[in-house]
Amino acid sequence: MKTDAFALRHIGPRETDLQHMLKTIGVDSIERLIYETLPDDIRLKAPLNLDPAMTEYEFANHIQELGKKNKVFKSYIGLGYHPTIVPAPIQRNIFENPGWYTAYTPYQAEIAQGRLEAILNFQTTVIELTGMEIANASLLDEGTAAAEAMALLFDVRTRDQKKNNTHKFFVSEEILPQTLSVLQTRSTPIGIELVVGNHETFDFSNEFFGAILQYPGKFGQVNDYSAFVAKAKENEIKVAFAADILSLATLTSPGEMGAAVVVGTTQRFGVPMGYGGPHAAYFATKDEYKRSMPGRIIGVSVDTNGNRALRMALGTREQHIKREKATSNICTAQVLLAVMAGMYAVYHGPEGLKYIANKVHASAVTTAEALNKLGVYQTNTAYFDTILVKADAQKVKAVAEKNEVNFFYPDAESISISFNETTSVADINQIIAIFAEALGKETFTVSELTETSQLPASLERTSSFLTHDVFNNHHSESQLMRYIKKLERKDLSLNHSMISLGSCTMKLNAASEMLPLSMPNWNSIHPFAPVEQAEGYITMLKKLEQQLNVITGFAGTTLQPNSGAQGEYAGLMAIRAYHMSRNEGHRNVCLIPSSAHGTNPASAAMAGMKIIVTKTTPEGNIDVEDLRAKAIEHKDDLSCLMVTYPSTHGVYESSIIEITKLIHENGGLVYMDGANMNAQVGLTNPATIGADVCHLNLHKTFAIPHGGGGPGVGPICVNEKLVPFLPTNPILKVGGEQAITAISSAPYGSALVCLISYGYITMMGAEGLKSATEHAILNANYMKARFEGHYPILYTGECGRAAHEMILDCRSFKENGIEVGDIAKRLMDYGFHAPTVSFPVAGTLMIEPTESEDLAELDRFCDALISIRKEIEAATADDTNNVLKNAPHTLAMLTSDAWDFPYSREKAAYPLDYIADNKFWPSVRRVDDAYGDRNLVCSCAPIEAYMES
Repeated sequence: MKTDAFALRHIGPRETDLQHMLKTIGVDSIERLIYETLPDDIRLKAPLNLDPAMTEYEFANHIQELGKKNKVFKSYIGLGYHPTIVPAPIQRNIFENPGWYTAYTPYQAEIAQGRLEAILNFQTTVIELTGMEIANASLLDEGTAAAEAMALLFDVRTRDQKKNNTHKFFVSEEILPQTLSVLQTRSTPIGIELVVGNHETFDFSNEFFGAILQYPGKFGQVNDYSAFVAKAKENEIKVAFAADILSLATLTSPGEMGAAVVVGTTQRFGVPMGYGGPHAAYFATKDEYKRSMPGRIIGVSVDTNGNRALRMALGTREQHIKREKATSNICTAQVLLAVMAGMYAVYHGPEGLKYIANKVHASAVTTAEALNKLGVYQTNTAYFDTILVKADAQKVKAVAEKNEVNFFYPDAESISISFNETTSVADINQIIAIFAEALGKETFTVSELTETSQLPASLERTSSFLTHDVFNNHHSESQLMRYIKKLERKDLSLNHSMISLGSCTMKLNAASEMLPLSMPNWNSIHPFAPVEQAEGYITMLKKLEQQLNVITGFAGTTLQPNSGAQGEYAGLMAIRAYHMSRNEGHRNVCLIPSSAHGTNPASAAMAGMKIIVTKTTPEGNIDVEDLRAKAIEHKDDLSCLMVTYPSTHGVYESSIIEITKLIHENGGLVYMDGANMNAQVGLTNPATIGADVCHLNLHKTFAIPHGGGGPGVGPICVNEKLVPFLPTNPILKVGGEQAITAISSAPYGSALVCLISYGYITMMGAEGLKSATEHAILNANYMKARFEGHYPILYTGECGRAAHEMILDCRSFKENGIEVGDIAKRLMDYGFHAPTVSFPVAGTLMIEPTESEDLAELDRFCDALISIRKEIEAATADDTNNVLKNAPHTLAMLTSDAWDFPYSREKAAYPLDYIADNKFWPSVRRVDDAYGDRNLVCSCAPIEAYMES
């Protein structure tokens, strides 16, 4: 046994298990299985050209040495990113805890109550600080949240505004530059015209449907926008605010000024800068807009017994239902980071947040007053944490960087300095000394912070916030540690059992990949720091791009999109730019198979494309003749085909090269959805099948953990013709020569977690990556063989094989009164999270075991589903008081004096022998979704306040 081979630790099945697994499948070797599964004409002819695999020890040393090339300067750059203090109990018990970072999106609410409560805390924090009525479970970053606000306001225009095609959107010149770039990207395809200007001279014309203001402004100016909002309202113009969340502990909330939407980032609530991400953005709005709101909302409902239970609310807004009618393609959130930010608010409470905000403000005031004594004058009339001073930028920059300090320099005579919770009196004295040296003057020191306020009296916050018990009872470390543990115990994550979600690839997130995220020389770099200070990052990110180029067979990669759906959008926007560069901007028809992921048509609609849906055959494959007819019909306007490979049905379609050739012959390009890339790596690739661009889910195939619903990273890889159009950033130039504007706020998106995928690829190497794909296929086909005779399997390849996932057909069980949801809930009693339910086919389970699961775990899961199949056989349509309909069974049920069920407690809780050894107890009974939607509550208010009379 090669104890230093990382692939051996990552891949579950042991060498000694293979013969048993292969015999069960009915093949004599993995090679034969792959031959029967994957079309031969798309097989790679040579191994991936990657560096030899590092051992875990070698990688640990390598990443530490590479990290030393990053220079961690004191950062006062601001622009939405600030040094922050990550409370140690949050770092140790959430950020570094697989119980939190390996959880899946809380679709199965009964085994996710802890995570749901933590996100509810986040939503409550956002609602109360912003003064709004409803908030979601976080978005990707401030720039994309602002774009979502613009899209929402466009969607909720008045009837007359829609009739008159009112399409102008005012953007304050105070907006963060990266936010403006994202707004530019998102506005054009959907017919919105941006008008950037001074809010004080805005004319409130009826040509405008909405506006967005920065609060405070990008260089610190605090404005009272009350009059602006009032005038806008008179003219039926709805106003969004992009607000610094810490400032709202001391400033009047946007809600109190009449805002329609408030967005921002919660990064400075205890989340490292990480060279740009991941961080949880926030989005809050009015209750009347809830059905146009992007992303997910956590709501309060009740379970079967009437007890309080949390769930994801308003599920009909998900893209797989709305598809091309969706106004947003958001299908993930930054949940892990939202949990951290929400817990930061829990730990500090309202008084703690006020203390931190006041200290930050005092640091800014103290420094401004000191610099004034040096003849350096501050120009903001009011400010919270950022001062804008006039001085020779080049002279100051030279001295500052010599002292390892970064300011932001808007022009040759201006310097912006943003203060943060890490700023000390010693830091202020260092800043004074830097300016004194640059000016050739004698320095002096201050001994304490001034208590003078530079906030207008009219904007000083008087309203209370975070009065709920949860924000006032956990201020000692012992209290917080126990609260976090209490929530963690309610959640099933990968550290408990396998999560076999089809299309979601819940694989091992190895500790050696995760450890670098806690290193200060990786997580403390500002995304707009001078590039020479981020040499380690640039080296790592460029190497990761190169690795992904090799794996996909493409020529270029951008890591900027910070979710899979954002990757889809970026790929389509690159295709759009390519056609426009050839004077073929009329090419706007996007062909999408009916089996596609729901975000595909949503993304295409956002890219301004006309969506034509193509048919799927009874076998689950693309109907090539229908595709051919539609490609020819639209050949003059054909932009692209969006295709998932292997298909969403878990099949390698043998006609894929014919399909891509057909699109190219008719003037279009091929976008490949990379959701199922775990079945390609090392065996085939998007370039080989004829695609032009693909996105990759680094949070699936490349080992970034799901974090309870995020972070995600969705880079796109492109061929040579699309490289010039890869996206840029307004502050740090990245991307191609004809780059589209920004897809997300930071130049490299969620750069910090890219370390995980870099570590995964670097330690797996070419051979390990190929082996992982082979074992993913092996595990899926082993499970398929075990399920045969118990469950019908939908859609197999020409030799009867599955790809890396399969679909169990549960529709016939309705004859026994059993729905697929009943199976999902009963699996909880067996200690498992359900596979993907009713996607892509209603009434089915889509199962993907991944390569990380060992034979014993595969067998436990198969045994559970086979046992449930026997329970289904015993059920009848006219008797709903059975073990499936009553699932899941809680500890409270089992220990109650009353037991009014026709089966034993043992059958309810311990249907198989192995369960007793490691029993996981769902914390609530089945949640009432309909009640939760009828009585939408998305904050910490007690449920009694919302009970129906």
